[in-house]
Amino acid sequence: MKRILVLNYEFPPLGGGGGVAAYKLAKGFIQNGYQVDYITSWYKGLKKFEVVGGINVYRVRVLGRKELSTASMISMFTYSISGFWKGVELCRKNEYEFINTHFVVPTGPLGYVLSKLFGIKNILSILGGDIYDPSKKNSPHNRWYYRVIIKFLLNRAEAVVAESSNIRTNCIKFYKPNKEVKIIPLAYEMNSISDITRKGLCLEENKKYMIGVGRLVKRKGFDFFIKVLTKLPDDICGIIIGDGPEKESLKELAKELKIEHKIIFTGFVDQNKKFQYLQNSDIFFLSSIHEGFGIVLQEAMQVGLPIVATNNGGQVDLIKDGENGFLIEFDDIEFGTEKVKEVLNNTDLKNKISKRNIADIAKFDAKGVASDYIKLSVI
Repeated sequence: MKRILVLNYEFPPLGGGGGVAAYKLAKGFIQNGYQVDYITSWYKGLKKFEVVGGINVYRVRVLGRKELSTASMISMFTYSISGFWKGVELCRKNEYEFINTHFVVPTGPLGYVLSKLFGIKNILSILGGDIYDPSKKNSPHNRWYYRVIIKFLLNRAEAVVAESSNIRTNCIKFYKPNKEVKIIPLAYEMNSISDITRKGLCLEENKKYMIGVGRLVKRKGFDFFIKVLTKLPDDICGIIIGDGPEKESLKELAKELKIEHKIIFTGFVDQNKKFQYLQNSDIFFLSSIHEGFGIVLQEAMQVGLPIVATNNGGQVDLIKDGENGFLIEFDDIEFGTEKVKEVLNNTDLKNKISKRNIADIAKFDAKGVASDYIKLSVI
């Protein structure tokens, strides 16, 4: 059977959306008849090797990884070193049709070296924060030495794939690669959800719930989510699902604004529990300063949630204003509040958006998205 080698320093439950995206794409490769080996980072409590969803997952030791949700600079750097030795071992043993490298930084150098050493085509997937993160002063686009490295790696890959038009635009603007950057959206696999009532989640029947999901880091802009919640009536409460370094400061902000009684911080929850919360909510609010794509929007679409989302990033490919949600400027508290109220106070609009999102999610079928990658490998 034909094989594909996937490289990504993150794989669920380690990391955020980039790991989830690569996992679902890998499952799409399997649905197309390929075997998949996946080299990722190890973390305490996880197995060094296991088969997950048909994927052979190899976890290599890294230094300085202190939590599941976020990676340190040293952990990303040492992944490429540890991953190199595992990659050499696998490439000597197996014949691969191509390597799929996720994140030009930090995984890109590993994909480049293995590709050149063993003469294997390398398809490089750029996912957002690896090339552009406006919430960080040390974002790669702000550092000349990162720009030099990234441009080198982009130009040496056989194909470069951006997950959204926004990422493609930023890639061309800041790095000026000498090849076409293809746009292939993130694969999505429908999640099965075990039913549960609001009572089972300790939610109140007579309330409406605005929900947000993501790592609690500055780029996700959950302070904006909280500020909008302060402007909403008392019968509209908030749910924030996720963990990360901003958790305590966000809780403090909720206290300062005197809305701690109407917001729930769940922390990290498993997939099933996350979807149970989504299914029992009324509207999804994406508060990010920037998103490469927005897997959480696909998840919200699956359960038919109407969406209000910031307009900087890949979410503009997913959300058509007024059709399946609304787009707003980051930190425009008044307009964000207005749009949430508009949806929640208009049952016909809410139902129309819900039906559209349930229908649209089928466009991101993992097998179809993976086949677009496979086509690139034979060009």
